[in-house]
Amino acid sequence: MTRVSSPVADSPDLPRPEDRQKLLERFLWLSVATALATVTIKSLAAYLTNSVGLWSDAAESTVNLVAALVAAWAIRLSAKPADHNHDFGHGKAEYVSAGVEGALIFVAAAAIIYSAIGRLMKPEPLEQLGIGLAISVVASLLNLGVGLALLRAGRAHRSITLEADGKHLLTDVWTSVGVLVGIGLVALTGWMPLDPIVAIGVGINILFTGYQLVRRSVVGLLDAALPEDEIAIVSAVLAHACADPKVDVTELRTRESGRQRFVYATLEVPGSWTVQHGHDLADEVEAAVDAALPGTTTFVHIEPIPESA
Repeated sequence: MTRVSSPVADSPDLPRPEDRQKLLERFLWLSVATALATVTIKSLAAYLTNSVGLWSDAAESTVNLVAALVAAWAIRLSAKPADHNHDFGHGKAEYVSAGVEGALIFVAAAAIIYSAIGRLMKPEPLEQLGIGLAISVVASLLNLGVGLALLRAGRAHRSITLEADGKHLLTDVWTSVGVLVGIGLVALTGWMPLDPIVAIGVGINILFTGYQLVRRSVVGLLDAALPEDEIAIVSAVLAHACADPKVDVTELRTRESGRQRFVYATLEVPGSWTVQHGHDLADEVEAAVDAALPGTTTFVHIEPIPESA
């Protein structure tokens, strides 16, 4: 017998699913607005200074805008309930979004490095550094605040999409810091190659963030198990719910799909048990798992064994 628990728990201590969804969507539209603002601000700073570092920084912010729009699409799609074509929901849309963001980071890094190499081969003087730096600092602070907010919200609500977008914005901050340091050093030393050299270093550094996002996305699409700490919670719950020495947990499998969790457990029970008895045990296990990890979909298979075994 297989029993399936409700995919979302209605707990007084947790916001309703529809409220959580609206909250996540607001964060992503905040990210879109931030990307629009920073693209404008950084493009102005790059135009005023003629810095390849700042032009590269503005290009990465354009990538952030595209990534934020993809994330907004994914977060809405992932919340759609199961239908006749998607029996387990649409949670994996979040992994697609994270993969796209990681790939876009690779593109941005490549563009930064390419532009910087060209400027390294043919240095050009920088202009109006003071106002250019001030404008870029404003954009960096904006990205920092929103990026940290997205990262916290993503971890709190188990949304890889929000986490990825937050990391993307924080990557942009590090890019800006590196560019600003390079421009500052050029202003102090007058050595023009410092601007593209710093831009190349920043481009190489953000490649690592892109790699992490793509890797996590691929792992999720391949039906990765729940994190070890959550598996330990499920195991403890099963041990408590199946404390009867006549009951044996013979198989436990887990997987995650975006914000969704799935648990599959096989329980061996005496063959003399009635269907009602097995049904009650399955209900108890479902309720216990859902209480420990709200929103988990649990499949319980009851396997009868001969009394003599």
